[in-house]
Amino acid sequence: MSLSPEQIQEIEEQRAQTGTTRRAISDGMEKHLYTAHEVLDHGFVRVIDYMGDDAAICQAARVSYGKGTKSVQNDEGLIRYLMRHWHSTPFEMCEIKLHVKLPVFVARQWIRHRTANVNEYSARYSILDREFYIPAPEHIAAQSVVNNQGRGATLQGEEAARVLEILKADSNRAYDHYEQMISDEGQDGLARELARMNLPANIYTQWYWKVDLHNLFHFLRLRADHHAQYEIRVYADAICKVVADWVPAAYGAFEDYRLGGANLSGRAMDCIRRMLKGEEVTQENSGMSKGEWREFEAELKAD
Repeated sequence: MSLSPEQIQEIEEQRAQTGTTRRAISDGMEKHLYTAHEVLDHGFVRVIDYMGDDAAICQAARVSYGKGTKSVQNDEGLIRYLMRHWHSTPFEMCEIKLHVKLPVFVARQWIRHRTANVNEYSARYSILDREFYIPAPEHIAAQSVVNNQGRGATLQGEEAARVLEILKADSNRAYDHYEQMISDEGQDGLARELARMNLPANIYTQWYWKVDLHNLFHFLRLRADHHAQYEIRVYADAICKVVADWVPAAYGAFEDYRLGGANLSGRAMDCIRRMLKGEEVTQENSGMSKGEWREFEAELKAD
């Protein structure tokens, strides 16, 4: 991971600050504040600010539901009830602001989650650093033959080396031309907002990303899933570790009902009921397509 001397100094200064406050704090989150958690070869995730904790979720729920929650004996039980029954509003009472450094192609996937506030580093005003994501050899893979969105077998030997050399050479060549175009030595120099269009999608950018817990959970459910692309999944995994310390009861319920659970169709539930009765159920008599049946079997066989 590459942090500039200025960023390191800023983090040290922020971590050294102490103060008193009347607002609710999470002891688990306090240890993460401002710390940069490494992701990929040059990326990181760090918490800049947050609001709320597990208690804030329960407080909001009890205002909303009143007597309807009195049968719940404790906060963790209430939070699990809310998660189980898809009551999302109480989770919106918690917010987090992250500073993320990530490759541009990962950012383009990430920004599809539109229920957040984002401010990105501007290459119109500033010059991007010569930092590119170059996959480790074990993450260089062929196209999957069963999933148009996914990867297949890992490339080996000379083929992997050839691909890595192309990635490195093309990245540096594009950046060399970028520097040449914006240089004002002996020429006017191209505007930065135009020169940036020649940069590759594996160059790193940075942004501040602020989101409430409900929408963060939605992001994590999709991006921490094993089907997600590796390069965004490792960011989601890093955020999961932070959230688990911030709101342990809420994250525990999320992990159980969302990450570890499954959404099953009516046909899938019917197949399970038939299986429990001892009936032999196959794709042919299930009423499912081959793709649905394959996914259903994968859920049942999941470790």
